[in-house]
Amino acid sequence: MYVEQIYTGCLAQGAYYIESNGEVAIIDPLREVKPYVEKAASNNASIKYIFETHFHADFVSGHLTLSKDTGAPIVYGPTANPSFDAVIAEDGQTFALGDITITALHTPGHTMESTTYLLKDKDGKDYAIFTGDTLFLGDVGRPDLAQKAASLTQEELAETLYESLRNKIMPLGDDVIVYPAHGAGSACGKNMMKETVDTLGNQKKMNYALRADMSKEEFVKEVTDGLLPPPSYFPLNVKMNKEGYDHIDTILERGTRALSPNEFEAIANESGAIVLDVRHQSEFIKGHVPRSIFIGLDGGFAPWVGALIADVQQPILLVTPEGREEEAVTRLSRVGFDQTLGYLKGGYEAWQSAEKETDSLASIPATELENILTNNANTPVFDVRKENEYAGSHITTAKLTPLDFLNDHLNEFPGEETFYVHCAGGYRSVIAASILKSRGIHNLVDIAGGFKDIKATGIALTN
Repeated sequence: MYVEQIYTGCLAQGAYYIESNGEVAIIDPLREVKPYVEKAASNNASIKYIFETHFHADFVSGHLTLSKDTGAPIVYGPTANPSFDAVIAEDGQTFALGDITITALHTPGHTMESTTYLLKDKDGKDYAIFTGDTLFLGDVGRPDLAQKAASLTQEELAETLYESLRNKIMPLGDDVIVYPAHGAGSACGKNMMKETVDTLGNQKKMNYALRADMSKEEFVKEVTDGLLPPPSYFPLNVKMNKEGYDHIDTILERGTRALSPNEFEAIANESGAIVLDVRHQSEFIKGHVPRSIFIGLDGGFAPWVGALIADVQQPILLVTPEGREEEAVTRLSRVGFDQTLGYLKGGYEAWQSAEKETDSLASIPATELENILTNNANTPVFDVRKENEYAGSHITTAKLTPLDFLNDHLNEFPGEETFYVHCAGGYRSVIAASILKSRGIHNLVDIAGGFKDIKATGIALTN
């Protein structure tokens, strides 16, 4: 028996490759499925099952492509209603895989079709559970994502989740390994640990939601308390996972078209495409295509695209670092953005050489901001970090305008007076600045190094 967690940091997502005696099961695969197929082939094994723990909201799974390419059936838990052929397992149904078995445990609550898969070894001993978004390390799945589909309130879903955890998962042995679908950084929970694998016994000690003496009322209150609105692209990803999507090869063929500056400009004007610049923020600051949006590949790329662009049908044109064009298209497809129309051949340098219009972003170090605030304490500063980061400590005069909800704060930025924008380290503030500039707001300055560098100055901070 061989079990591998294939973890993708950008999405904080864990897919799983399980092999026994020449047969393979994949749980919650990513959109690009070639690595799973190649791994099985190199081991002289064949993919027998594709298990889905639920209809994912934060990414588009590769289940349909993998099934088409291998012939393996897609397995969902009870009550799932996909628009394509799939095995809808009964609660407790067991699937043989080589010398081992995988049993579907229906664990509704995060969504009503949510299912945990219990892996038993060749001796029939409980070995591991693949919990999807039902149980995370340090947390459980948020119960507000399936309300409309299930016609249930988040409180009713939380009550259902409470029963699932206590009746299906907590009775299992403490030595059972917990393999969740997500880790810290995912918007599917709020209190996840940085670790990605643990034992159930340790989770019973560490996870607030698994306290043995916890009443249902306490569980509902704690699980629903402090939930921020889910990103607006979540329902669109659920729809794609339930109803289908184009093959990844089609997406890559369309998205990796090399376009000259003239072709790039013409398509942008004709299609209404967003120009998405995925280079490092330092490159974007120095120069970029006017009105382009910056979201760098080397940060939390895909989730920020989903949260800020939101509409998965939005056409996109890319400005990329050389050699990373396919990576950018692939990572966009993971969150359902399949309408990439091509990339700027030769990158931003080609745009400059073609003598096209350019723009840049004013950026200063934190030490210069310190001088500015010393001379004028009322200088407007905007903090685009998350609410909990701001609550931890912030510039005493800074106003909170979280990047996640920047569109809700557009009327708060000064019309003519120069203002300053910062985040934690310099990535999110450049995203925010690019969005504001695309809306015609240019009287802004980025603080390079963000709050990390601000803390090293004498700028007054809250405790």
